[in-house]
Formats: sequence, structure tokens, C-alpha cells
Amino acid sequence: MRLLVYSHDTFGLGNIKRMLAICTHLHDTIPGLSILIVSGSPMLHSFRVSPGIDYIKLPCLKRSDSGNLGVRYLDLDIEQVIRLRRELILSTVISFKPDIVLVDKKPEGLAGEMEPSLRYIRCNLPQTRTMLVLRDILDTPQSTIQTWSEHGSYKTVEWYYDDILVLGSQRLFDVCAEYSFPEVIRRKVRFCGYVARQHSARTRTDLRNHIGVQKGEQLVLVTTGGGEDGHHVLSAAIYAMQQLPRHHHLRALVVAGPELGPKLTTEVHRAARACPNIKVVEFIDDMMGYIAASDLVVSMAGYNTICELLTVGRQAIIVPRVKPVEEQKIRAERMAMIPIFTTILPDALNPMLLAKTITARLQQEREQLQPSHGIDLEALERISDIFNEHARSRSGRFQTATKQLHTMTAVANA
Repeated sequence: MRLLVYSHDTFGLGNIKRMLAICTHLHDTIPGLSILIVSGSPMLHSFRVSPGIDYIKLPCLKRSDSGNLGVRYLDLDIEQVIRLRRELILSTVISFKPDIVLVDKKPEGLAGEMEPSLRYIRCNLPQTRTMLVLRDILDTPQSTIQTWSEHGSYKTVEWYYDDILVLGSQRLFDVCAEYSFPEVIRRKVRFCGYVARQHSARTRTDLRNHIGVQKGEQLVLVTTGGGEDGHHVLSAAIYAMQQLPRHHHLRALVVAGPELGPKLTTEVHRAARACPNIKVVEFIDDMMGYIAASDLVVSMAGYNTICELLTVGRQAIIVPRVKPVEEQKIRAERMAMIPIFTTILPDALNPMLLAKTITARLQQEREQLQPSHGIDLEALERISDIFNEHARSRSGRFQTATKQLHTMTAVANA
């Protein structure tokens, strides 16, 4: 069975990390599955890709703070790059002939680049099942409804998609109600739960020793994903650590992120030099391990980060992004019922408040706080079940068609 995955890619690492986690699980659990990822993510080559999974790299796009698309690297205008990406995607579909297509988040792709491929699949590959993958929250209901209406996304989903896989909980955020899905679309929705992340093979003790955490010290991990919009969190965390008395016996690992940019990365390193118990790195390939090794995490509220924290049950101070979309703010609000999270909005963030909050949360850790959240983390298993359902259905249709052909042949030869 062949799976084609389209992952849009203008900002951060979240989309490609989430889709890679899904692809890896599917490949591990479904025999004979070949997976081809189509993405423009500049970080795709930095992740471990399992045998049986390959990718086609599209030219990179970027998105400004105002939400406008632009070209990241090539000396071409945006229309030329979008046309090039659209043609590359279509030629891949024609040659690869996927049995299942997963499209990440945007029904028509960036700037409508998936629409020709979706139309080709409907007209020429009738046995191919097309699935839209939505994270738990896209944006505010008002903004999402407006965007989907302007882009014709409701019709795109109605015409071209067989299933909508929601990586979230209907109890926490019901996309059908919040985004005014018509009944024809609601029938396609499957709430799969959140995506649990794979635990690290390295032990907590090994990782703490690796970064020099001494016995009796507590470790604060500071991460903002790709880092492109996380400088305010990194800076506040560094200055907060500097305000805390030495007798707190704290150590911090600050992950700047590969997309922070050289100027801001230099600033982060410079600020951290004033505090010997702060270690700054640009990227780690075992985030789950270091989350598990920490006593407290300071982060933003991206989907992947929240899933990592939920998987480990690690307490965290989260500072959600509030623009250009409010997805993280809404997620932080809906997760407020979970005792492992404390939220600070960006306008309220300052080193003094963060230092007080770090102290309070770490005191709870020393008092043996046992966080529990009761959040459904079974998305990977449910998606695997959906794929197996489709495989059995295809096999049944093939056997029926084969029997019909044999019957027709026998009648013709009689």
C-alpha cells in the first residue's frame, strides 16, 4: 500500500514533526506500507526518517507576521514558486499513484497548490482514499470560518475528501460545532485523540549527567520549538534564572531553536553567559528525553510541545503565541483545567513574574506532585486502525472484482 503525505511548511517545525510521528507509527504497524512525504520544510532533512519513508523537498515558502506568503530562498517571485510547487506535487501524484493521501491542515494546500492533484485523484484514481488531517485547534471560530469560506474550503472538503482526522478531543474543542461544519462534512469527521510521542531510549539520569546536572539540583528546560517567534520567551527565562537565588540549586537548558536566526541566537548566548548554570544549545534531537529529564519546562503552547508534555506528564509554564493566529492561546485556555500547566500570556510575561512562577512550580515538584490529566493520547493507534480498515475494504473490493471477472470469463468460454 502506498501513502502520500502533503505537509505545509511556512512556519516552525510543528507540522512536519507531527506528520513524521504519524508516518513512523504507520510504517511500524502496517506491513508493506511505502510512504512518500511532499513538503517544503527546510528542517525535514534534520529528522530521522525510517526505512520505508522517503520525501520530496519542495521549494521553501515563508509567512510574515501579518500572514502573507513569501519566498524563503529562491530569487523568484511568489507566483513562480507556487506554480513550481503545484506542478511538482501533481507530477508526484501521477507517478506515485497513492492508495491513501494525507493532507495536513489546509484542504486546498498553500495558495491552492493541492487542488489540481485532488482533482486528478478524484477523476483518475477512484480507489484512492483522501484524508484531511486537522490538529485540535486551527484558530478562532470567527477567523477560521471566514478563511474557509473565502478559500472555498468547505466545498473542497465536501468534493475531494473521504475522511477528516482530527488530532484532538471533541470534549476539549469540537471542530464541527466551533467551525460550523455542515452535516455533509460532519459525517466525515473522526476525533482521534492527541498524538502521544515516543519515549526516549536514554534514561533521565544519563541525560541529566550529560548536561552537568548535579545531585540535588533541579533542571528547567526552556524550548520554543523552531524558535522563529520564541525570542521573548527565551530572553525572559534567562533573566528570570539570573534573578533566582543560588541556594535554589537550579540549572537550565535553553534550546534556542534552529530557526531563531543568527542575530537573536547570538543575543541569547550573550545573555546566558552571565549565569553559569544556564546551558544554551540550538537544537536537540531527543526533545522527549530532555522533557522527561527535566523538573519543569518553560515553553510555548504549540501542538507538538503540548503532546510531549502530556505524554511525559511533565509540569510546564506555557506562554502561548497569540498572533498571527490565536490557536495556541485557545489551546492554553482549554488545557487550563489540567494541573500540570500554568499559563502566562505574552503581554504579562516578564522575568520577575516568570521567576516567581518557576519557584512556585518547582516547590510543587519537590512536594512530590503527581500530575494526571486524563487526556486521550491514542491518535496514532486510531489512525492505524483507520488505515487497516481501508486496506481490508480494498482487499474485499479486489476479491469481489476478481470473482466477477472469473465468472464473466467462464460464461464467455461456455
